[in-house]
Formats: sequence, C-alpha cells, structure tokens
Amino acid sequence: MTTTSSPSGNGPEQPSTATTDARSAPRAARPAHPEHTARSVRTVDEAEELAFSPEVASATRKARWRLLPFLMLMFVIAFIDRSNIGFAEESLEVHAGLGAAAYAFGAGLFFIGYAVFEVPSNLIMHRVGARWWMARIMVSWGVVAGLFMFTTGPVMFYVLRFLLGVAEAGFFPGVILYLTYWFPRRTRGQATALFYLGLPIANVVGGPLSGGLLELDGVLGLHGFQWMFLLEGLLAVIVGVVAVFALTDRPARARWLTAGERDALEGVLAAEAQTKEQVAKLSWWRALLNPRVLYFALIYLTIQVAVYGLTFFLPAQVASITGREVGFLVGLLVAIPWLCALVVNLFVGRWADRRAAYRSTATLMLALSGVGLAASAFLSQPVLAMAALCLAAIGFVSAQPIFWNIPTGYLSGAAMAAGVGLINGLGNLGGFIAPNLRSWMVTAFDSEAAGLVMLAIAPFVGALLVAGTALFERRDRAVRTGPGAA
Repeated sequence: MTTTSSPSGNGPEQPSTATTDARSAPRAARPAHPEHTARSVRTVDEAEELAFSPEVASATRKARWRLLPFLMLMFVIAFIDRSNIGFAEESLEVHAGLGAAAYAFGAGLFFIGYAVFEVPSNLIMHRVGARWWMARIMVSWGVVAGLFMFTTGPVMFYVLRFLLGVAEAGFFPGVILYLTYWFPRRTRGQATALFYLGLPIANVVGGPLSGGLLELDGVLGLHGFQWMFLLEGLLAVIVGVVAVFALTDRPARARWLTAGERDALEGVLAAEAQTKEQVAKLSWWRALLNPRVLYFALIYLTIQVAVYGLTFFLPAQVASITGREVGFLVGLLVAIPWLCALVVNLFVGRWADRRAAYRSTATLMLALSGVGLAASAFLSQPVLAMAALCLAAIGFVSAQPIFWNIPTGYLSGAAMAAGVGLINGLGNLGGFIAPNLRSWMVTAFDSEAAGLVMLAIAPFVGALLVAGTALFERRDRAVRTGPGAA
C-alpha cells in the first residue's frame, strides 16, 4: 500500500545552511540509483541538497521546457471554458431567460460536480498515468463546453454547468500531482508558478477572444454566444488529443532525458518521499480525514472565493467602470489585471523558492488581494478602480502556486493523489459560494460594494490561516528531532 507522510506543512522561512552550501560548494559524487540515494538520506536538508545536483538541475530544466508550456496551454483552455459565461451573461439573459440569481446559481454548480469527482479522478490518474487520463479529461470537457451553445433555459444551463464540472474534475489537482513526479520541492514552487501563468494568460487571451467571438452574432444564423461556446469547446477537444503525444508519465519513461538524469531525478524524488515518512504515514483514505489536509482545504477555499468572486463578474464590473457594453473593448480592459498578475507571478514563485519562504510569501500575497478587492468596492475613478482590481488579481494569482508547495511537502504517493484532490475539490467550492454570496449581498444591501467587501474578507482569513501553518512546522520538527527520531 502506498503511504504518505510529512516533513512539514511549509519549508523554513530562510534556507538552511546545508541547502545554501549545496548551491555554492563543489559537490561530491553521489549514488545515481534512486533506491541507493533514498536509503542514504536521513534529513530534509540532505534531500533538498540533492535537488541542486547538476544531473537533477539538467533534468528539471528539460522538464520545464518540455512539459510546462503544454500544461500551461491546457490550463488556459480549462479556465476559459469554465469562466467564459461571464461574457455570455447578458446574451443568456436575453436568449435563454437567465436572471441574475439563476446565472449565479448555475455558475456555482460547476464546482459541485467538480468537487464530487476530484478525488476519484486523481486516484485513477495516479494508477493509469497522466497522458491518457489528461487527454480523457480535456476531450470530455471540450464536448460539454461546446454543448452550451444549445442552452435554451435555466434548467439546461444548470445541467451543463454541473456536467462541465464532472468532466473537468481531476485536471487541476492532477497537474499538481503530476508536477511532484517531475520537480523536487525546492524547485517545484517555480514550476507551479509557471503552470499558474495559465490563469492570467487565460484571462489576457480569453477576454478579447470571448468578447471578439460575441461579435460573430448572426453569422450562419448563430448568436455570438453560440460561436463562443462552440469554438472554445472545440479547442479543448483538439488539445486533448495532442496531450497523448505531448506528455510523459514519469521521468523513468522520458526518452528525452539521459540515463543519468533519469536516475538522479528519480533518486531525489524518492529521497524526499523518505523524509516525509519520518514523521507519519497515511493511507490514501486516511488522508481524506486528516485534520491538516482539511485545514489546507479551508485555506484554498478562501483563495477560490476571491478568485471566482472577481472572475465571474469582472466583465460586468469593468463595463460599469468604463460605461461600455460587454464586447471586444471590455475584453481588452478585462485583460489588464491578469496581465499585471502574469508579470508579477513570474518573479514571486522564484523568490519564494530561493528563500524557501512559502508561508510568509503566500500570507503577504493573500493580504494584498484582500486590500485590492476591498478598495475596488469604493473607488469610482476608473484608473484607480482598475489599479485596485490589478492588486487583487496579483495577490491571489501569486499566492496559489506558493500555497501548493505547503501541502505537497506533507503528502506523498496515493495519499498525495487523494489529499490534493480533496483540497482542490473542497477548495473550489469557493467557486460556488462566491457568486451566490456576492449576489445575495448585493440584493440584501442594494449595493455592489457590499458584495465586494464580503468577498474581500476571504483572502484576509486565508492569510491568517496560512500564517498558522507555522504550528505544523514546529510540530514536525519536534517529531523529526525527538528521542525516537532515526
């Protein structure tokens, strides 16, 4: 039975002496075989030192160039297909009779189906491999995304949003799990941050793309929103087929790595798994009930409330700020916050990796997101309001990849597959909570500002919870260095 365990919920706030020396001092020859390497490692510092060996550095560099651009493309398409309804909101109201409450409820239903099937999907991928399972996910969600063009009423909208969540379930946690197969922890923060560039890119590209496709209204007798759903769904199907040829399941199967690179990378990953087992062991089903995993899920929930509270309503909010109708121009303006987030995210992940400062960096980024959301509720001047939205996007986009380095430093094996699936599944219920909570607050107080202020509370709570993971680190350090430690 595959087991899991944990060194700590977070890396140290400053790199250890051993890790720092590993970067600058000459390295002695190390055993290449994965099992030999794993048996020789006793501490977290030793495992992290192995991550900076020349062979591992070469292997991870090749993996970044070979795998991350395609994974990023998949994420871009996934996010466009789940959030493009923000551009179709007005059209669906006119042509399918969707009111504001029905739209908010349907938008959130995606995350119910998504949450229910996250864990089984991740466990299946852990057994069958990423290539075929990721391809299955993309093709099925592309088909469902295209079917939105036939929406005729609220019930059909609800059903399709739920099915889209079911079809896409497992994609994001599957990628987070997949990255643990390829990148040691001290380089995984940057790798995850590069993958997360798909989020701002999706909104930079998706805004003008979705807004532009709406301009096809009347072509071949189809409404603009029908063209949008059809073509963006078809894109997912095509990329899903290509995924079979573009992805490699594990380093051991990578013909584009040398034998030495394969052995070195497998060795350091095995060594990291060994250090996790010095604290505790979890089966996959125990991981689902583990209090720390549920705590991580609560953190991720607060992040997703901020993400989707902004994403689903951003086109309408920007249109209100500028006095324009939703279309291509508004799509271009919607891209601005995401473009800012894209640029900042490039540096934040690298900075956190170099200093092993995952907890403090994620805490700061979430606090900045809360400030941006709250400020956008009260600023009426367009430039200042857009600046506040940029700050909100920078905060939660940069916080997410850094956050994932905390739970993946605690879990391994099948329990990581189950735990990451649970964290992402429960956390993404924030996508159900956010639009409905915002809609309820706006109705109750007859104020858009009230909805934004309520959503701004979530990232502040998340920042406090992330800071609280310091208690996990102290406990794990005590277990590793206690009388019974190896």
